[in-house]
Amino acid sequence: MIVAKGKKVDSWKPGGKAPKAVVDAMLGPTGNLRAPTIRTGKTVVVGFNDEAYGDVLG
Repeated sequence: MIVAKGKKVDSWKPGGKAPKAVVDAMLGPTGNLRAPTIRTGKTVVVGFNDEAYGDVLG
């Protein structure tokens, strides 16, 4: 899982229940999932960062 907020990019490895830090990072100020959100293979990208999208999508 990769979560981008502007220039800040965090990533987490899956494993059991998602920690509170992951859930907080994925949600925007309104409490909804940050946009855009994509899933490619087993990787989920939440939010937008040009570099992160380049790494994931090639």
